[in-house]
Amino acid sequence: MSGPSLMDSLFQRTLEDLIKGLRQQLIGEQAFISKALEEIRKEIKSTDLSTKSTALLKLCYLSNLHFHDMSFAAFHALEVLSSPRFSHKKIAYHAISLSFHDSTPVLLLITNHLRKDLTSTNEFEVSLSLQCLSRIANVDLARDLTPEVFTLLSSNKLYVRKRAVAVVLRVFEKYPDSVRVCFKRLVENLENYDPQILSAVVGVFSELACKDPRSYLPLAPEFYKILVDSKSNWISIKVLKIFAKLAPLEPRLANRVVEPICDIMRKTGAKSLLFECVRTVVTSFSEYESAVRLAVGKIREFLVDEDPNLKYLGLHALSIVASKHLWVVSENKEVVIKSLSDLDPNIKIESLRLVMAMVSEHNVAEISKVLVNYALKSDPLFCNEILGSILSTCSRNVYEIIVDFDWYVSLLGEMSRIPHCQMGEEIENQLIDIGLRVKDVRPELVRVARDLLIDPALLGNSFLHRVLSAAAWVSGEYVEFSRNPLELMEALLQPRTSLLPPSIMAIYIQSAFKVLVFCLHTCFVRGGSTAGVSASASYESFDDLSVENGVDSTVAHGQTCTSAPITNESIVNLLKLVELALSPLLGSHDVEVQERARNLLGFVDLIKLEALSSSGQEENDSERKGVEATKIIRLVHDAFSKELGPVSLSAQGKVPVPDGLTLNENLGDLETICGDIELPSSNTFSFGYPCEEKDVSSISNLQIKEDSGQSNESTSLLAEHRKRHGLYYLPSGKSEVISNDYPPANDPALQGDNNDNAGDLVKLTAESLVPKRKPNHSKPRPVVVKLDETDEKPVAVKQPESRDDSVSGAVRDILFSSEDILPTSSRSNLPNSSRKGKEKQHMITQVESKENVVDDGNSSSRRRKDHSHGKERRHRKKNAEERNETHRKEKESSSNHPRRHKSRQRAEEPLKVPPQTSVIPDFLL
Repeated sequence: MSGPSLMDSLFQRTLEDLIKGLRQQLIGEQAFISKALEEIRKEIKSTDLSTKSTALLKLCYLSNLHFHDMSFAAFHALEVLSSPRFSHKKIAYHAISLSFHDSTPVLLLITNHLRKDLTSTNEFEVSLSLQCLSRIANVDLARDLTPEVFTLLSSNKLYVRKRAVAVVLRVFEKYPDSVRVCFKRLVENLENYDPQILSAVVGVFSELACKDPRSYLPLAPEFYKILVDSKSNWISIKVLKIFAKLAPLEPRLANRVVEPICDIMRKTGAKSLLFECVRTVVTSFSEYESAVRLAVGKIREFLVDEDPNLKYLGLHALSIVASKHLWVVSENKEVVIKSLSDLDPNIKIESLRLVMAMVSEHNVAEISKVLVNYALKSDPLFCNEILGSILSTCSRNVYEIIVDFDWYVSLLGEMSRIPHCQMGEEIENQLIDIGLRVKDVRPELVRVARDLLIDPALLGNSFLHRVLSAAAWVSGEYVEFSRNPLELMEALLQPRTSLLPPSIMAIYIQSAFKVLVFCLHTCFVRGGSTAGVSASASYESFDDLSVENGVDSTVAHGQTCTSAPITNESIVNLLKLVELALSPLLGSHDVEVQERARNLLGFVDLIKLEALSSSGQEENDSERKGVEATKIIRLVHDAFSKELGPVSLSAQGKVPVPDGLTLNENLGDLETICGDIELPSSNTFSFGYPCEEKDVSSISNLQIKEDSGQSNESTSLLAEHRKRHGLYYLPSGKSEVISNDYPPANDPALQGDNNDNAGDLVKLTAESLVPKRKPNHSKPRPVVVKLDETDEKPVAVKQPESRDDSVSGAVRDILFSSEDILPTSSRSNLPNSSRKGKEKQHMITQVESKENVVDDGNSSSRRRKDHSHGKERRHRKKNAEERNETHRKEKESSSNHPRRHKSRQRAEEPLKVPPQTSVIPDFLL
């Protein structure tokens, strides 16, 4: 397609025209933008650079606001960049910064353009090129343009030098070898008195020190000088960030720096600088009590300020200092507790973290009770923040702060009924985990699970389906601790369970299977096939076994209801309930639900056939069938009575890989490999007779057609029936509204006003935070099962050396191997003894070299003399003795002067600088 004509260029719409048209358009925003993009695609192909630059500018606008791809204009941006006009270069650099990345095909073509502009006499062109380089630099650009950046680091134009210093960080990141070229000049800029350049240099070192602070310890004197002399708050903040990283590495440095930081805290009126001083003290200088006291006083000023931003900073500083000085939080607990009711959500979250930091095994019950009350009166977001904090704190280190697990399990059940609770997954994990680890809590766990299962309001809350899943699993796994198994069966098979997802329904059915087997075992095996047996009586038989396993013999904790006996009549009713509830699930579309329902119904049919269908005429046959039914029940009960334990996080990793199995092989090309293989249809069965394949395929096709016709007919009848009787159908899609006539659990309208009991809650929380004496618990803490090496997270695999490590290694080689790289102030403060020692070592090395030359000359002359008198036997023997004596003396001299050999070996070997070495001038030590 040819470019636009001259008339099109004359009447080209500018960026202002595009913006006005976009605001006043009547055809729709997307249609207008599509039309504008078509115009841009035509205009950008023009040979006129003004037309091309205008089109490129409009494309940048649409890319910024509407995220349209502008990669097609990459080469056109380079063409505009070649223009000598500054306005065109500005547009081109802006477009390149937005659209270029490492995989841009024309990225290498920009190298010469950048080199040309970096050496330009126009400082604004140089600035544009540096800014673009900081955005798009890759390994090749950083390597090729390092000499130009090095030159600009000493430019006389401060505006250019400032931007050159800023771009060094990107160049170091992409090409670590550039550190050896540019680092010396970057350090020299630390002595510059211009605040803009100094700010840029300190900013670069602040970013570098965050990655590997140890490498920059030799520059501590320069940073100290800047901290003391600087009048810019921004520069001081950056230097404080650097010292916060360096001080923990060198305690003697902290002794020198802590006083200037305290002076800044006393004198400054800038809140930003004051907060940075406070954060530096509480993170890196927490061993200095006077500095911490001063920082705590400044934190209190933040807390009582009316500005919510400053109040948040005060709470954030408290959360930092709480890890080492918990007394600071105790002194300000009134402000922290009142902040839980603040309107700012960030303030509430920070105060919640501080409250949870004070939780211990002595006050966990009181604080959790208070926070649950706050959750009932809070908005959904903060409510779940509170619940998540309670769950994470109580489960820390395998529930180390939990003494009364019965209370904690009850708390989990209470948290599940909070209206805004969305922590179903975490509550599910903890209910199952506690049941597996703590045997003593299982009776209370079954009671809580029973209360959750019989609450119909929880079935309509999708966030609590995972909790109901855990409750169903617990009820089936530990059914022997239940006071009324028949009630559990009714709860597991209630009609509204059809509202649950298929995965949860499968767990319900499996748990009902376990409960049914337990009831049959209790009735027919333990009590005989004729006499009814009370469930509570069967539990008494479990008491001895429970005591042997370390479980409390009292199964029911605080329950006063008595269970009905399990008789033949109750068993018959139970089997009828199972058939009535699970028969509709035989046609479920979920394979898991269908399979579990068929298993349970098959078991019921087997039991009915063997035990409940006997007549009086066939007494011997009925007795035989009763014995067989008892045997079946006992076998299934024994299979379910196997106790499950917690599984290690690293258990899968300990399984050896079988020989010949390749786990890392890519199966992406499996379709191409097996593309020629035709898979048999679901209705086709092959018995190995090739001659009958055509007949079988024709039969299967006829079956498919018949099935499709029947399915279409049944679908139309079902749709008509659903239309006429839609009230009795369950919703099938997410868009349909689920009818729920049951009242919601803990209706917020019944809770009263949010602020009615706020004062009581604050008072109760304040009392709970007061340190108390350790209470005498009525019973010891139960045993919590811990696995060997399982409660620890797997160790991460060591990663290869990154570019940050390469940069740090280059910096260490430069700073620790040469004094010339240090500024003059740092070199002047080096101790004289070290310089004298180095000069002395240098002189010793020179003397050694001279001695070696002399020794070599003597040995060569001696060899010539021996050779000239080699024909005379007497002189030969004498010379041999002399050589042996000389060799012995040389060995003795070398043992008396090991320094010579060490220095010679040191000269032959490459220089090795240990990375732990820290070079700091004496004035800081």
